[in-house]
Amino acid sequence: MAGLFITLEGMDGAGKSTHIPTILQILAQGGREVVSTREPGGTPLGEELRALLLHREMHVETESLLMFAARAEHLQQVILPALQRDAIVVSDRFTDASYAYQCGARGLPLAKMQQLEQWVQGELQPDITLLFDVPVEVSLERLAGARTPDKFEAQGAEFFARLRAQYLARAAQFPERFRVIDAHRTLDEVKKSVEEVILSL
Repeated sequence: MAGLFITLEGMDGAGKSTHIPTILQILAQGGREVVSTREPGGTPLGEELRALLLHREMHVETESLLMFAARAEHLQQVILPALQRDAIVVSDRFTDASYAYQCGARGLPLAKMQQLEQWVQGELQPDITLLFDVPVEVSLERLAGARTPDKFEAQGAEFFARLRAQYLARAAQFPERFRVIDAHRTLDEVKKSVEEVILSL
């Protein structure tokens, strides 16, 4: 399959969404179509499921199944068609987030997540994943001054510590596609690191 699949990951409050416009601007200069999307969401059905996932309390297995239902629709309607026409897809979160939130933070067995991953996406993986990493206390501090938190953002330090640990474990497990960005720096410093990664592609 042609195309280029870039995903952005990180804890809530890590600041990844801040840098999406920079990433899109750089990629657009190459003359190829660039598709910007997000998870959960990315499709009309996905956005409806997003509202449930972010605000409705539910069992972690229910949550994981709904997350992959949204992802299946996202893949079929947006991501795969874009890659097949040689576009660059930039997704704010993908399956690594499910491992971090549902397995790392909420305790779903990894084996169950791997079954869902294989069923829904097969061998498809991002080409490059930018992981925006900050200490837990920084994430919580940033969220405290933000908008009304969703159910994940409202969790405490232990939840975020497990979340961060799983993200870093994923990065260590797949070093060929992860680029860990120290997001506990000035905005300009983080932006420079992001630019370097994207330009290297």
